[in-house]
Amino acid sequence: MNPGMRVLLIDDHPLFREGLKGLLLGLEPSVQVEQAGSIDMALTLQGQAFDLVLMDLNMPGSQGMEALLRTKALFEAAAVVVVSGDESPSTIQSAIQHGAAGYVPKTTDPSVTIQALRLVLAQGTYLPPEALRQPGATETASAPAAAAAAAPSWPKELSPRQLSVLRCLLQGKPNKVIAREIGIAEGTVKAHLWAVYQLLGVSNRAQAMYRAHELQLFSALDTPQLAPLAPHP
Repeated sequence: MNPGMRVLLIDDHPLFREGLKGLLLGLEPSVQVEQAGSIDMALTLQGQAFDLVLMDLNMPGSQGMEALLRTKALFEAAAVVVVSGDESPSTIQSAIQHGAAGYVPKTTDPSVTIQALRLVLAQGTYLPPEALRQPGATETASAPAAAAAAAPSWPKELSPRQLSVLRCLLQGKPNKVIAREIGIAEGTVKAHLWAVYQLLGVSNRAQAMYRAHELQLFSALDTPQLAPLAPHP
């Protein structure tokens, strides 16, 4: 955490908010933490600059992706991380697809939560292990080895500009930010993303994130990403 960083907690459970606040202040006492019990209450803080917003998806008055989109619209400059009790892969996938910079289940160990937030603040995107468990999917022992073998050669299929766009995508940056940072039109970004999706065999951002995990592209492209923790034996 950076000294002087400003964090907004949006959750309708005061005790959970206080727990998160204590976790943040215990790591860096100078962190400034504001709280809101709902999206409507957060409206009173609109216009204030926050580095990070931690929010639940299910609150009175606004739930699910609607709550996420409203929060992102209110605090455009902040990285928005979902902290939710919903651990279903489909919900996690949808949140990332709708622009969340990370997804932290409420059951996550505090030390992992801190690592996840550090990653987000470093312009990475945190996905929990639950995100990789597709409903009905079965894993084979050879799958990780096959993915690892494919990772080193795969990026060579992309042009330098497409690689730049992919790196930004894996950092959770929206198209308009990618366009500004690379110096190209937003329509050109979409064209490059389409080419990347075709090569990955996916059709949207969230699917690209999962595929990137399978191919270990975060390591291959030297892009920040917190690896899922191995389950306890």
